[in-house]
Amino acid sequence: MEPAPTDPGTVVAAEAQLVIEAGDCAGEVLVFVQGGYLSWLEVCSWSDDAEVTLSAAVHWRRTRS
Repeated sequence: MEPAPTDPGTVVAAEAQLVIEAGDCAGEVLVFVQGGYLSWLEVCSWSDDAEVTLSAAVHWRRTRS
């Protein structure tokens, strides 16, 4: 499989803010690529008010779509 075209090094390929039911932004999900291949996924918390997990991120993204 050929790598996707990217800049050299590791870059953020996609990001999404996590907006909770109250309308506040609890964090974000970042997708990183290196050399054209997915390298890791990061779930970041911006607040202590909501537990930010990958499972919670999937739920919030589905309810906001």
